[in-house]
Amino acid sequence: MILSGSPRKCGNTELLVDAFAKGAAKHHHVEIVSVRDVKVNPCLGCNACFKNGICAQKDNMAAIYKKMGQADMLVIASPVYFYGISAQLKAVIDRFHNPIRDSFHIKKMALLLVGAATLPELFDAILTEYNLCLKFFNLEDAGKILVRGVKDKGDIKGTQFIENAYHLGALI
Repeated sequence: MILSGSPRKCGNTELLVDAFAKGAAKHHHVEIVSVRDVKVNPCLGCNACFKNGICAQKDNMAAIYKKMGQADMLVIASPVYFYGISAQLKAVIDRFHNPIRDSFHIKKMALLLVGAATLPELFDAILTEYNLCLKFFNLEDAGKILVRGVKDKGDIKGTQFIENAYHLGALI
């Protein structure tokens, strides 16, 4: 399952996701969940999920939980906004702070990031969170594609990153 965090249709992140998905589809069923197409509210921190077993909010997160329950691998893909993942993707990820996550059978995770800046430390904060999640959930890192210097829609076309994403997907 790929969680695509870009709010921009046909943008650089989506192009990278599509390339990865095409590679992975050679050997696996691939499902892409684009957060721009779902309504997911931020976590309220009410802990109803821990008390009642289900989230108190009535939005599209229940459908995402169902898909996560069927996945054996998770790919997180996001544009980088001010050194973090998109707000839409962050809302989905924060909602995994829920006991239902213990029913998931995910064993591997991969990361696809796209940023306009070229700073060497552009992805540091996200990589720290990613590595903490790998460790906490005892997941295998299936790989990362980290793209700097692509800002405008379509800038990623014709770069080696599209090919790299395809090959990473095909290796899964």
